[in-house]
Amino acid sequence: MASTDRIDFLKFTLRPALCILLFMSSVHTGNTVVFQPSYLSTSGPNVSALLVGNLTDISLSVRTVSASNTTGSVDPLSCVAEITQWVLTKEQVGKDAVQFQLSLNRSLHLCGENETETDCCPKPLCVLETLQVSACVGATPLASLLIQAKIHAVLVPANAASDNTSVIPNQVYQPLGACPCDLTLGVCDVRCCCDKDCSAADLKLFTSNCLPGPFGGQVSTDPDYQCSVQSAENSPDWFPFLCVNSPPENNPYLGLFYQGHVIPPKPGQSFQKPALPAPVPVISYIQGSPIFTSTDQLFTIPQTVLGQCVNNAPVAFLNNFEVSCLTLLRFCPTEPPLQTQLEDLRVQVMNGQGGDVTVDVIDEVAVDLSEFISRRDAVSSLDKSLVCENVTLALDYKFYWKENGITSITVTRTVGSIALNKSVTLATRYSAEFLNGYPGDPNSGNPGYQVGRPVIAGIMDILGNDTGSIQRTSISLWKPVSDGLCSVVETKPVLYGLNSTSGCLLHVGQQNLSQCDFLRETVASLQSALVTATYVAKSGNPDPLMLTDWVNISYMMPNSSTAMEDSPGVCHGIPSHQQIHVWSRITGIMDGIPQKEILSLQVSFSLSSWALDCGGGDVPACMDQMETQLFSITSSVTFIDIPINTGLPKTRFQINFTEYDCSRNDICWPELAFPITKYYTGEPYSQSLAKGLILVFFFITASILGTPWKQIRQAWK
Repeated sequence: MASTDRIDFLKFTLRPALCILLFMSSVHTGNTVVFQPSYLSTSGPNVSALLVGNLTDISLSVRTVSASNTTGSVDPLSCVAEITQWVLTKEQVGKDAVQFQLSLNRSLHLCGENETETDCCPKPLCVLETLQVSACVGATPLASLLIQAKIHAVLVPANAASDNTSVIPNQVYQPLGACPCDLTLGVCDVRCCCDKDCSAADLKLFTSNCLPGPFGGQVSTDPDYQCSVQSAENSPDWFPFLCVNSPPENNPYLGLFYQGHVIPPKPGQSFQKPALPAPVPVISYIQGSPIFTSTDQLFTIPQTVLGQCVNNAPVAFLNNFEVSCLTLLRFCPTEPPLQTQLEDLRVQVMNGQGGDVTVDVIDEVAVDLSEFISRRDAVSSLDKSLVCENVTLALDYKFYWKENGITSITVTRTVGSIALNKSVTLATRYSAEFLNGYPGDPNSGNPGYQVGRPVIAGIMDILGNDTGSIQRTSISLWKPVSDGLCSVVETKPVLYGLNSTSGCLLHVGQQNLSQCDFLRETVASLQSALVTATYVAKSGNPDPLMLTDWVNISYMMPNSSTAMEDSPGVCHGIPSHQQIHVWSRITGIMDGIPQKEILSLQVSFSLSSWALDCGGGDVPACMDQMETQLFSITSSVTFIDIPINTGLPKTRFQINFTEYDCSRNDICWPELAFPITKYYTGEPYSQSLAKGLILVFFFITASILGTPWKQIRQAWK
C-alpha cells in the first residue's frame, strides 16, 4: 500500500471512531441537541464542528451577531438565516452526529493602491466578526454555537514562485539546511520527520517510518567513541576519560548535499608560504588600527621590531613611539630612510573620514652631530676623506587627530653632513606622536590632565567689543644639548605629573662681575623666557573664550630689600634658580579614570651669590679680565597632589606623642601582655585570652607553692 493511500485509510478509519466517542460522551435525552464544542475561535478561512443529539427535523442557520453595548451579552437565539460571507456545508458522520463546516467565500489578498476589485481586503485585519450557528426545529431554536472569526489578509510576495517547490540556492556558496527531505514549500512531505510544515497529527502517521540517515535530516549512527553510545556494561576502562562529546548537529554527511560543480583544490608545495591578501582600508580609525595612504597602502615609518630596526613598519593609530636605529656607514647612503626626498615624504594619507591629508614637511639642519654620532667616530677637519651631505638623521612625525579621524600630519626632517674616514656608527631617530585637536592647538586630556602631556598656559588677547581670548603658550624648562651652554640651549615643555630639574651653563668673567645689575638682569631675562604666560589651564581641554577654565599664575619675585650689597668681584641676589610649583587634585571620575585638575601654579626664584673661584688664592687668575668660569642657571618643576579628604590637622600632641605608638617607638608598652592584648594575631582573641589566663594562673600557683612563699609561711609560724 502506498504512503498516500495509507494516510487516507487512517483518516477515514479514525474520524468515525472520534465522532462515536464524542457522541457517547455527550449526555442527552429526548430532543436535546448540543454543539461540540460550544464556542470556537478561528483565524483561518475554514472552521468545522459537530452537532450531536436527536437530529430529526433539525436545520442549521448562520447569522452575524454583535454584543450589546449595555449588558455585554450577544443577541438572543434566532432561526432566521442571514446572508453572510460564509458557506455552510454538513456531512452525516453517524446516526446521531452531523459534522458541518463553514468556509469563507471571499478572497484574502490585500488590496493594492490602484486596485478596483472589491473582493479583497482593504486592511491587514480582513475579517473580524462573531457568527452564530443555530440548530432549529421549525422556528424553535434548540442550541447555538458562537464562532469568533479574526482573519488577517494573506501577504503574497511580489516575486512569488509559480509553484510550491522549494528553491535551493547554489550550495557551492551556501550550505544546505538540516532537512534535505523538505522538498515542498508549505506542505508536509511524507516520511520527512524534520519538515517544519508537518503538524503533530501528521507526524504520528509516519513517525516510525521516517527517512533514515542524513537524507531525512537524521544524524548518522554515532561512532563508538561518542560518550552517549557506550553503556556501563561494555565500556572499556579508558572510555570515561577519552570519550568525545559532540552534538548531533555536527553531522559530516550534511556537507555532501549541494548543487553545482565541485571546485578542486589547487596543488602546491606543503610548506609553501601562503600569499597574504592585500589589507582592506578601514572606514574610520580606532586605537591600534593601521594607517593607510590614499593608494590603499600601509603608511610606514622605521620602527624597532623584536630588537631589530625595520624600515617599513606600519604606524598604528594613537600609538606613540620613539626609537633609535644604529647604522654602520661605510659609504654615503643613496636610498631611504637615510636619504629621503621631499616628494617621498609628502604622502597623502587617508584621514579616516572619507578624505585625505597630505604630510607637511619641515626641514631642520643639525649643526651639532653629537646626538647622532659618538665622539670617537667624529672625524676632524684634517682627516676628512669623504663628506655625505643631506643625510636624514631624524624623522619626527606629529599626527593631529579628532574623534576617529586624522586632521593633519607634520614631519620634522633633520638632515646633516656626515664626514667619513673609514666607517661611522650613525644613530638615527624616528618618532610618532599623536596630538588631539588641530596643529598648534593640541589638548592634554579630556577633560582631566593626562600624565606626560604638556601643561597648557596662556596669555590674554583682547579682541573687539572688549572681549578677551586666551592665546595658548607653554611653560618650559631648560633642555641642555651639546656642551650645555645657555647660548645654544633649547627648551622643553613642562609635562603634567613629571617632576623635573634642568639647567644650562653661563660664561661669567671678572668684567661681568663688575656690572652686577646688568648680570642680574641678564639672568632674570633668561629665566623669565621660560614662563611668559599669565594663565594656566585647569583642565586638559580648556576653552580659550571661557575665563573660568583658566587660573592666574602667581609670581613670587625676589625681594630687592633683602639683597646684600655687592662687593668687588662678588655679585649677590642672582636669580639663578627658578622654582615652579603646581598644585592639582582629583575632581571626579569618568569611565573609571580619575580626572585631575590644576588648582594653582606658582613661580618663585632662589637667589645666590656669584664670585670667581681663584683656586686657592690664585689672584692673577681672578684679576685677568678675559678669564671666565661657568655658572649654572637651573629651573625645576614640582607637582603637588592635594588629597580629596584631608581631615582635621593633627595637633602637636598627636604628632609628638609616640610613647604608645608601636609603629614609631622601639618600646611598645601595650605589647607587654602580648598573648592577651589585641596586638597578638596568631590565633583568635578568645583562645589567646583563655591561654593567657591559664598561664597567669600557673604563674600564681607556682609562686605560692614555691620557695619564697614557703619561707614566708615558716617565718610567720
